[in-house]
Amino acid sequence: MIRSDAHIHTNFSSDSDTPMEAMVQRAIALGLSSICFTDHIDYAFPAETYGIDFLFSVEDYCAAIQKLSVDYPEIAIHTGIELGLKPDILSPALSLAASHSFDFIIGSTHLVDNIDPYYPDYWESYGEEQGIKRYYEITYENLCQGFDFDVYGHFDYILRYCPSVKQACASNHIAESFYRNSLKKNRDIIHEILIKLISLGKGIEINTGGFKAKLGHPNPHEQIIADYRDLGGELLTIGSDAHETKYLAYAFEKIPAILKKCGFSSYTEYKNRKPIQRPI
Repeated sequence: MIRSDAHIHTNFSSDSDTPMEAMVQRAIALGLSSICFTDHIDYAFPAETYGIDFLFSVEDYCAAIQKLSVDYPEIAIHTGIELGLKPDILSPALSLAASHSFDFIIGSTHLVDNIDPYYPDYWESYGEEQGIKRYYEITYENLCQGFDFDVYGHFDYILRYCPSVKQACASNHIAESFYRNSLKKNRDIIHEILIKLISLGKGIEINTGGFKAKLGHPNPHEQIIADYRDLGGELLTIGSDAHETKYLAYAFEKIPAILKKCGFSSYTEYKNRKPIQRPI
Protein backbone atom coordinates (compact mmCIF):
# COMPACT_ATOMS: atom_id res chain seq x y z
CA MET A 1 0.00 0.00 0.00
CA ILE A 2 1.26 3.47 -0.91
CA ARG A 3 0.44 5.89 1.90
CA SER A 4 2.46 8.93 0.85
CA ASP A 5 1.70 11.36 -1.99
CA ALA A 6 4.84 13.30 -2.88
CA HIS A 7 3.56 15.51 -5.71
CA ILE A 8 0.68 17.86 -4.86
CA HIS A 9 -0.29 21.32 -6.14
CA THR A 10 -2.42 23.99 -4.49
CA ASN A 11 -3.46 27.58 -5.12
CA PHE A 12 0.15 28.65 -4.64
CA SER A 13 0.64 27.19 -8.12
CA SER A 14 -0.78 29.32 -10.90
CA ASP A 15 -2.59 26.32 -12.40
CA SER A 16 -4.54 25.30 -9.28
CA ASP A 17 -7.32 26.85 -7.20
CA THR A 18 -7.26 24.27 -4.40
CA PRO A 19 -6.55 25.48 -0.84
CA MET A 20 -3.79 23.66 1.01
CA GLU A 21 -6.12 22.83 3.90
CA ALA A 22 -8.54 21.06 1.56
CA MET A 23 -5.71 18.83 0.35
CA VAL A 24 -4.71 18.01 3.93
CA GLN A 25 -8.27 17.13 4.90
CA ARG A 26 -8.65 14.92 1.84
CA ALA A 27 -5.34 13.16 2.59
CA ILE A 28 -6.49 12.38 6.12
CA ALA A 29 -9.81 11.05 4.80
CA LEU A 30 -7.89 8.77 2.43
CA GLY A 31 -5.77 7.42 5.28
CA LEU A 32 -2.45 8.77 3.99
CA SER A 33 0.38 8.94 6.49
CA SER A 34 2.18 11.82 4.75
CA ILE A 35 1.92 14.28 1.91
CA CYS A 36 4.35 16.69 0.31
CA PHE A 37 3.28 19.97 -1.22
CA THR A 38 5.27 20.63 -4.40
CA ASP A 39 3.93 23.82 -5.92
CA HIS A 40 5.44 25.17 -9.11
CA ILE A 41 8.46 27.44 -9.28
CA ASP A 42 9.33 27.97 -12.95
CA TYR A 43 11.80 30.82 -13.28
CA ALA A 44 11.78 32.69 -16.60
CA PHE A 45 8.62 30.98 -17.78
CA PRO A 46 7.47 32.86 -20.93
CA ALA A 47 4.49 34.52 -19.27
CA GLU A 48 4.14 37.02 -22.10
CA THR A 49 3.47 34.12 -24.48
CA TYR A 50 1.22 31.95 -22.34
CA GLY A 51 -0.42 34.50 -20.03
CA ILE A 52 0.63 32.71 -16.85
CA ASP A 53 3.66 32.51 -14.61
CA PHE A 54 4.69 30.01 -11.99
CA LEU A 55 6.11 32.03 -9.11
CA PHE A 56 4.93 32.69 -5.56
CA SER A 57 6.17 33.89 -2.17
CA VAL A 58 8.14 30.95 -0.83
CA GLU A 59 8.16 32.52 2.63
CA ASP A 60 4.34 32.64 2.72
CA TYR A 61 4.19 29.12 1.32
CA CYS A 62 6.47 27.64 3.97
CA ALA A 63 4.61 29.50 6.72
CA ALA A 64 1.27 28.12 5.50
CA ILE A 65 2.62 24.55 5.54
CA GLN A 66 4.07 25.03 9.01
CA LYS A 67 0.70 26.22 10.33
CA LEU A 68 -1.07 23.21 8.80
CA SER A 69 1.50 20.90 10.40
CA VAL A 70 0.50 22.32 13.79
CA ASP A 71 -3.23 22.22 13.05
CA TYR A 72 -3.18 18.65 11.69
CA PRO A 73 -0.67 16.64 13.74
CA GLU A 74 -2.25 13.35 12.65
CA ILE A 75 -0.51 13.52 9.24
CA ALA A 76 3.08 14.37 8.29
CA ILE A 77 3.08 17.38 5.98
CA HIS A 78 6.31 17.96 4.09
CA THR A 79 7.50 21.08 2.32
CA GLY A 80 8.57 20.69 -1.27
CA ILE A 81 8.61 22.41 -4.62
CA GLU A 82 8.49 21.37 -8.23
CA LEU A 83 11.26 23.28 -9.95
CA GLY A 84 10.96 23.81 -13.67
CA LEU A 85 14.40 23.15 -15.17
CA LYS A 86 15.79 25.12 -18.09
CA PRO A 87 19.37 26.05 -18.95
CA ASP A 88 19.15 29.78 -18.20
CA ILE A 89 17.83 29.65 -14.61
CA LEU A 90 20.59 27.80 -12.76
CA SER A 91 21.60 30.70 -10.51
CA PRO A 92 18.15 31.54 -9.06
CA ALA A 93 17.34 27.85 -8.80
CA LEU A 94 20.44 27.10 -6.75
CA SER A 95 19.79 30.13 -4.58
CA LEU A 96 16.25 28.97 -3.91
CA ALA A 97 17.36 25.48 -2.85
CA ALA A 98 20.13 26.87 -0.64
CA SER A 99 18.05 29.51 1.13
CA HIS A 100 15.05 27.42 2.23
CA SER A 101 14.72 24.27 4.30
CA PHE A 102 12.78 22.14 1.88
CA ASP A 103 12.11 18.47 2.54
CA PHE A 104 11.96 17.60 -1.13
CA ILE A 105 12.62 19.11 -4.56
CA ILE A 106 11.28 17.70 -7.81
CA GLY A 107 13.15 18.77 -10.92
CA SER A 108 10.98 18.73 -14.05
CA THR A 109 11.28 19.77 -17.66
CA HIS A 110 8.19 21.78 -18.66
CA LEU A 111 9.66 23.81 -21.52
CA VAL A 112 11.62 22.80 -24.60
CA ASP A 113 13.58 25.66 -26.17
CA ASN A 114 11.25 27.95 -24.20
CA ILE A 115 8.13 26.42 -25.80
CA ASP A 116 5.51 24.58 -23.76
CA PRO A 117 4.60 21.22 -25.37
CA TYR A 118 1.18 21.45 -23.73
CA TYR A 119 0.21 23.74 -26.61
CA PRO A 120 -0.21 22.83 -30.32
CA ASP A 121 2.41 25.35 -31.49
CA TYR A 122 5.14 23.10 -30.12
CA TRP A 123 4.07 20.17 -32.27
CA GLU A 124 3.52 22.41 -35.28
CA SER A 125 7.11 23.61 -34.92
CA TYR A 126 8.86 20.26 -34.32
CA GLY A 127 6.58 17.53 -35.56
CA GLU A 128 5.85 14.54 -33.38
CA GLU A 129 8.96 12.36 -33.64
CA GLN A 130 11.42 15.24 -33.40
CA GLY A 131 9.35 16.94 -30.70
CA ILE A 132 9.62 13.89 -28.45
CA LYS A 133 13.32 13.44 -29.16
CA ARG A 134 14.05 17.10 -28.47
CA TYR A 135 12.30 16.86 -25.11
CA TYR A 136 14.65 14.08 -24.03
CA GLU A 137 17.67 15.97 -25.35
CA ILE A 138 16.71 19.05 -23.33
CA THR A 139 16.14 16.87 -20.27
CA TYR A 140 19.69 15.53 -20.54
CA GLU A 141 21.09 19.04 -21.08
CA ASN A 142 19.25 20.22 -17.96
CA LEU A 143 20.75 17.40 -15.92
CA CYS A 144 24.24 18.46 -16.96
CA GLN A 145 23.75 22.01 -15.63
CA GLY A 146 24.18 21.15 -11.94
CA PHE A 147 20.69 21.80 -10.57
CA ASP A 148 19.97 20.88 -6.95
CA PHE A 149 16.94 18.55 -6.77
CA ASP A 150 16.08 15.10 -5.45
CA VAL A 151 14.06 13.29 -8.11
CA TYR A 152 13.26 13.96 -11.73
CA GLY A 153 9.54 14.45 -12.27
CA HIS A 154 7.21 12.76 -14.79
CA PHE A 155 10.06 11.48 -16.95
CA ASP A 156 8.10 11.02 -20.21
CA TYR A 157 5.73 13.93 -19.57
CA ILE A 158 6.03 14.83 -23.25
CA LEU A 159 3.87 11.84 -24.21
CA ARG A 160 0.84 13.31 -22.42
CA TYR A 161 0.54 15.98 -25.06
CA CYS A 162 1.82 14.51 -28.32
CA PRO A 163 -0.91 14.40 -31.02
CA SER A 164 -0.99 10.62 -31.51
CA VAL A 165 -1.53 9.91 -27.81
CA LYS A 166 -4.09 12.70 -27.40
CA GLN A 167 -6.01 11.40 -30.39
CA ALA A 168 -6.00 7.86 -28.98
CA CYS A 169 -7.14 9.07 -25.56
CA ALA A 170 -9.97 11.08 -27.13
CA SER A 171 -11.21 7.83 -28.69
CA ASN A 172 -10.83 5.95 -25.39
CA HIS A 173 -7.92 3.94 -26.75
CA ILE A 174 -4.42 3.39 -25.36
CA ALA A 175 -1.63 4.06 -27.86
CA GLU A 176 0.37 0.92 -27.06
CA SER A 177 2.11 0.55 -30.41
CA PHE A 178 2.99 4.24 -30.36
CA TYR A 179 4.51 3.92 -26.87
CA ARG A 180 6.58 0.90 -27.90
CA ASN A 181 7.88 2.64 -31.02
CA SER A 182 8.66 5.84 -29.14
CA LEU A 183 10.56 3.97 -26.42
CA LYS A 184 12.51 2.04 -29.05
CA LYS A 185 13.42 5.14 -31.07
CA ASN A 186 14.55 7.05 -27.98
CA ARG A 187 16.07 4.18 -26.02
CA ASP A 188 19.64 5.51 -26.21
CA ILE A 189 18.88 9.00 -24.92
CA ILE A 190 16.49 7.62 -22.28
CA HIS A 191 19.28 5.38 -20.98
CA GLU A 192 21.73 8.29 -21.00
CA ILE A 193 19.28 10.26 -18.84
CA LEU A 194 18.77 7.38 -16.42
CA ILE A 195 22.51 6.74 -16.11
CA LYS A 196 23.11 10.43 -15.50
CA LEU A 197 20.44 10.57 -12.79
CA ILE A 198 21.89 7.53 -11.04
CA SER A 199 25.41 8.93 -11.22
CA LEU A 200 24.17 12.14 -9.60
CA GLY A 201 22.40 10.25 -6.81
CA LYS A 202 19.00 11.43 -7.98
CA GLY A 203 15.80 9.43 -8.30
CA ILE A 204 12.73 9.42 -10.48
CA GLU A 205 9.07 9.56 -9.60
CA ILE A 206 6.13 7.45 -10.62
CA ASN A 207 3.59 10.10 -11.54
CA THR A 208 0.05 8.73 -11.62
CA GLY A 209 -1.11 11.75 -13.58
CA GLY A 210 -0.56 9.53 -16.61
CA PHE A 211 -3.54 7.44 -15.53
CA LYS A 212 -5.62 10.59 -15.01
CA ALA A 213 -4.69 11.69 -18.53
CA LYS A 214 -6.01 8.31 -19.80
CA LEU A 215 -2.60 7.18 -21.04
CA GLY A 216 -3.09 3.73 -19.54
CA HIS A 217 0.34 4.04 -17.90
CA PRO A 218 2.04 6.18 -15.29
CA ASN A 219 4.70 8.69 -16.21
CA PRO A 220 7.17 7.25 -16.84
CA HIS A 221 6.08 4.17 -18.71
CA GLU A 222 6.74 0.89 -16.91
CA GLN A 223 9.59 0.04 -19.29
CA ILE A 224 11.50 3.14 -18.18
CA ILE A 225 10.92 2.25 -14.53
CA ALA A 226 12.26 -1.26 -15.15
CA ASP A 227 15.26 0.11 -17.07
CA TYR A 228 16.02 2.50 -14.20
CA ARG A 229 16.06 -0.47 -11.81
CA ASP A 230 18.19 -2.60 -14.14
CA LEU A 231 20.72 0.21 -14.40
CA GLY A 232 21.02 0.40 -10.62
CA GLY A 233 18.44 3.02 -9.68
CA GLU A 234 16.90 2.78 -6.21
CA LEU A 235 15.21 6.12 -5.44
CA LEU A 236 11.59 6.16 -6.52
CA THR A 237 8.91 8.50 -5.17
CA ILE A 238 5.17 8.26 -5.84
CA GLY A 239 3.09 11.31 -6.70
CA SER A 240 -0.36 12.00 -8.07
CA ASP A 241 0.45 15.47 -9.48
CA ALA A 242 -2.96 16.42 -8.09
CA HIS A 243 -4.20 19.96 -8.69
CA GLU A 244 -7.65 19.13 -7.23
CA THR A 245 -8.59 17.12 -4.15
CA LYS A 246 -10.37 14.45 -6.20
CA TYR A 247 -7.06 13.46 -7.80
CA LEU A 248 -5.07 13.13 -4.58
CA ALA A 249 -3.44 9.66 -4.46
CA TYR A 250 -5.07 8.97 -7.82
CA ALA A 251 -4.70 5.34 -9.00
CA PHE A 252 -2.26 4.57 -6.18
CA GLU A 253 -3.80 1.11 -5.92
CA LYS A 254 -2.16 0.28 -9.27
CA ILE A 255 1.35 1.13 -8.12
CA PRO A 256 2.44 -1.79 -5.88
CA ALA A 257 2.01 -4.34 -8.68
CA ILE A 258 3.90 -2.07 -11.10
CA LEU A 259 6.77 -1.60 -8.66
CA LYS A 260 7.08 -5.29 -7.95
CA LYS A 261 7.00 -6.18 -11.63
CA CYS A 262 9.79 -3.67 -12.26
CA GLY A 263 11.95 -5.14 -9.49
CA PHE A 264 11.24 -2.78 -6.57
CA SER A 265 10.25 -3.83 -3.06
CA SER A 266 10.05 -0.31 -1.63
CA TYR A 267 9.41 3.31 -2.55
CA THR A 268 10.99 6.52 -1.25
CA GLU A 269 9.87 9.48 0.82
CA TYR A 270 12.04 12.52 1.50
CA LYS A 271 12.43 14.41 4.76
CA ASN A 272 15.02 17.19 5.10
CA ARG A 273 16.24 16.25 1.61
CA LYS A 274 17.11 12.74 2.85
CA PRO A 275 15.58 9.59 1.31
CA ILE A 276 13.61 7.19 3.50
CA GLN A 277 12.71 3.80 2.05
CA ARG A 278 9.20 2.47 2.69
CA PRO A 279 8.20 -1.12 2.01
CA ILE A 280 5.42 -1.67 -0.50
